[in-house]
Amino acid sequence: MPDAIGPQTKIREVVETFGDRGREVLRKHGYDLGEGFVDVLSQYQTLEHAARQERLRDLDGLLRELNSAG
Repeated sequence: MPDAIGPQTKIREVVETFGDRGREVLRKHGYDLGEGFVDVLSQYQTLEHAARQERLRDLDGLLRELNSAG
């Protein structure tokens, strides 16, 4: 298991670490990666920043879900 996923983890790291499962969890929490992850800048956005921009719902729930997915 990699280091714990936290608010400063980048969207790209979630996708690289968890693959399709990461994409699914992000989508469940309102973050749409789009087709082929087109928005390059958003790949480097932190989870916390995405939540502040209201692109992501329930940051705490997302972190719990990712950190428990082993």
